[in-house]
Amino acid sequence: MSKHDIRVCGLGGQGVILGGMIIGKAASIFEDRWATLVQSFGPEARGSECSAQVMVADDPIAFPYIRETDVFVAFSQSAYDKFVHEMKDDAVLVYESELVVTDDRMPKGAKKFGCPGTRIAEEDIGRRIVFNLVMLGFFSSVTDLIDSDAMRKAVADSVPAGTEELNLKAFEAGYAHGVEKYGK
Repeated sequence: MSKHDIRVCGLGGQGVILGGMIIGKAASIFEDRWATLVQSFGPEARGSECSAQVMVADDPIAFPYIRETDVFVAFSQSAYDKFVHEMKDDAVLVYESELVVTDDRMPKGAKKFGCPGTRIAEEDIGRRIVFNLVMLGFFSSVTDLIDSDAMRKAVADSVPAGTEELNLKAFEAGYAHGVEKYGK
């Protein structure tokens, strides 16, 4: 059985929960796999810590809570600081390279992939609000856990009507950054 425990974390307003939903939808709806999503956030609308725990598997998932993370997607320093200790040995860290500073708390054998998602969203797309889609495109290119076409379909199916083109453009910018920086 192939199962991947993915934690997407950041601050309220960064699109963390939507990011987790898109990953789960891509796997479950567009790849016909099993997926669960458990979300956690503070009472504030923006600025508080939030987390999306996504499990993706080839077989049914009996327990939806992550104990150790295979892939950790960190949108903020506070998210990194809070959850880095839950990464498995040989896990993958995908992080916003201008907001998160990694350190020696990463487990042995872990791989890290950094992307300046905020800058790409602002400078290349012209809309900071699509930062999370830039990071999802980057996640898709460097992890290859979920088919990129399934991710694209989930993006188009999950964002507000009329914003599909903008959000897919952001996804493609992040994906291209991953391919350019880390190869494919």
